[in-house]
Amino acid sequence: MKRIIYFTLLGLASLQATAQEENPTMKGFIKGVKKNFPITRTFDLQYDQFGPANYDSKLFGQKQEKGRFDSHNRLKLAVNLPLYKTKSQRFVVTNTYVYKYESYGFGAIYNFNSNATHTRSTQDFHYFAGALSATYVSSLFSKPIIYNATIIADGNQENIQRIKGFATASLVLKRTANTTITAGLLVIADPSSIVPVAPLFTYNHQFLDSKWEIDVILPKSILLRRGLLENGRISFGTEFDSENFYLNLKKPQLNGIYEVNSLELKSGVTYEYHLDRKIIGTFKAGINNVLSTRVTEKGERTDKYIYENKQDAQAYFRLGLSYNPF
Repeated sequence: MKRIIYFTLLGLASLQATAQEENPTMKGFIKGVKKNFPITRTFDLQYDQFGPANYDSKLFGQKQEKGRFDSHNRLKLAVNLPLYKTKSQRFVVTNTYVYKYESYGFGAIYNFNSNATHTRSTQDFHYFAGALSATYVSSLFSKPIIYNATIIADGNQENIQRIKGFATASLVLKRTANTTITAGLLVIADPSSIVPVAPLFTYNHQFLDSKWEIDVILPKSILLRRGLLENGRISFGTEFDSENFYLNLKKPQLNGIYEVNSLELKSGVTYEYHLDRKIIGTFKAGINNVLSTRVTEKGERTDKYIYENKQDAQAYFRLGLSYNPF
């Protein structure tokens, strides 16, 4: 579900740029995506560092342990390559590859079953995902509309673990010099998804006689933005994110392949700066609230979890570098 939400919101964000063109084409779609989501640029590298946080966990509904994450860092690399586009540039097929490395360092851990405190070595995880996406830009009721169909395969260093997909249709409801409103519908082909269909919505407004704008992409983000320095942009607000990876476990109670899903709410400031025409640097910092971390058997719905982890809010920062040769 996480990757489905991610790729869908890319399309919604792009509508804000597409809607402002008199004759919407794929050029507007690509412009909007790459402007709002660094990870969709041709090459993007992100490094996240999270501060320490206490946590409590439950296994099969029973208290398991409480402890502390002394360190947590995340490295993510994305590559996006165009495969095909028509002469009119209204239809395009793209290929996306994502690699992620997660590392957790632990402090003292108290186990409720043994009533003992112990330590745990650093845990490292690898995640891979690939997506094939077809997008068509058209018009409906004289308004821009974007159709998208995407198939996603993801897994870990052991194997490809799951294949899923989705389709969307997103329409511009309002377009003025200062305001753009879009709405869409998402249909999900994934047995682990709690809902098969979901609504989508964006709102962008440029304040009159001001450099500030408000940018709302639900359920992804609510941001206030403005240009800062000649080649930079600063943003303040809150962004919803979700992360996942797979576990291959061989234990008496847990034997098989499991998926970890984490929902995160990041609030703070982001600054992006064009180092030149093709290279963009990003710095992000603030507070990260982990709403929930759950482990399910592979392919099971996330509300049928067997393990749940809750942790305190933590400070974080991100360093990013994007390269867009095309």
